[in-house]
Amino acid sequence: MLVTVNVPASRACLTAMLEGLTLLDMVLMEQAGGLPPLYESGIRYRREPPGRERWLTATEVLAVGVGDCEDLGAYRAAELRRAGVAARAVAIRTGRKKFHTVVLLPDKTFEDPSVRLGMKKPKPKPHSSRFA
Repeated sequence: MLVTVNVPASRACLTAMLEGLTLLDMVLMEQAGGLPPLYESGIRYRREPPGRERWLTATEVLAVGVGDCEDLGAYRAAELRRAGVAARAVAIRTGRKKFHTVVLLPDKTFEDPSVRLGMKKPKPKPHSSRFA
């Protein structure tokens, strides 16, 4: 089933949508009896073409072998939560109308699956250190 949702371009709204994708990934991981750990799966970061934004579930990312920041962030957050770590995928602002997804860890540090899987490290704006 394909579902289209229009989301306001704000950090809070994107983070809310990321929570939904993370929860969906957790359900899919449970139904599949687990998926390979993200960093051991062979999945790589791939940016989507400009003007195209398709959010993929963990099973879709695994099937195609690539994902962009929200796909990878939700996969990793779901994986960590299933292991008992209170992680969540969050949006940080990287430009006036640009956002990037990272995983916020319980100690308030963040992990960036996209960078770990091949993306050039983004340069967040000074105010982006605050999470929604």
